[in-house]
Amino acid sequence: MSHATEANVVDMPWYHAVGDEISVFEACVTGGLPLLLKGPTGCGKSRLVAHMAAKLGRPLVTVACHDDTSAADLLGRWLVKGGDTVWQDGPVTRAVRTGALLYLDEIAEARPDVVVVLHPLTDHRKELFLDGHGETVTAAPGFGLVASFNPGYQRGLKELKPSTRQRFVALGMTYPDQSAETRIVAMESGLDDKRAKRLVTLGRKLRGLEELGLAEPASTRLLVDAATLIQFGMEPRLACRVGLAEPLSDDPEVITALSDVIALAF
Repeated sequence: MSHATEANVVDMPWYHAVGDEISVFEACVTGGLPLLLKGPTGCGKSRLVAHMAAKLGRPLVTVACHDDTSAADLLGRWLVKGGDTVWQDGPVTRAVRTGALLYLDEIAEARPDVVVVLHPLTDHRKELFLDGHGETVTAAPGFGLVASFNPGYQRGLKELKPSTRQRFVALGMTYPDQSAETRIVAMESGLDDKRAKRLVTLGRKLRGLEELGLAEPASTRLLVDAATLIQFGMEPRLACRVGLAEPLSDDPEVITALSDVIALAF
C-alpha cells in the first residue's frame, strides 16, 4: 500500500534558504521540468517542497515511496462498492488530473517497475497511462513533479538508475552552514540563540565522527528535536541522548561514545 498525503496548503511552512534552491524550484515547476532533490536525511528537502507548494499556491500530493508500493497503489485500481465495480484513482493519478504538485519522497526506495510507470510524466508527453483502466491521462495545467533522493550517504543506500536520473533537473542539498543552522534550530524550536548555537556545534562534531560508522549523520531535523525537548524543560544531556544519540544508533558502545561527546558540550 502507498503512504500518500494530500493537502491544500494555506499557511506557508517556514523555510530558510541556504542556496539557490528557491529559484531553481520555482523555475522547474513553472517551466514544467521535473526536479530531483538530492541530499542526506533531515536536511530540509521535504520542508522545501511544502514551502514552495504554499508559495506557488499549488495543492500538494506527497507519496512516501517504499519497497511494497505497487503501481496500482499509485495509479489506481478497480474496487467493489455497493455491488458495483468502480475505478478509484490513486494519489499520482489525482495529482495529474488536478494539476497538483506531486512529491515522491525517497524515490529510490520504490521498485524499478513502479518508477518506469512514471517516466511519461517526466518528458514532453506529461501523461500517465492507466493500464488497468485503459486510459491515458494528460497532466492538467499547473502539474509539477518533484522527487527526493538520498544518494548513498555513508553506507550505499539504494541508487537511482541513470535512465531515471537523467529525466530530472537535479539539485544537490546539504546541511546548512553553522550560522544558518543555528537560526533554523532556534526558529523551529523556540530555543534561545546561545543554546541553539551550542547544540549546532555539537551536531557538527557528531557528523565528523566517521570512525563510529553511523549509517546517517546527525541531521538538522534531529537537532531541532533535541532543541524542542530542551525548550520544554528537559535536561540538555538527556534531551541530546534521546534526541540525537539514540536515533543515530542501536549499538550500546556507539551510544556511549556519542553520549561522551554530548557530555562535553553540555
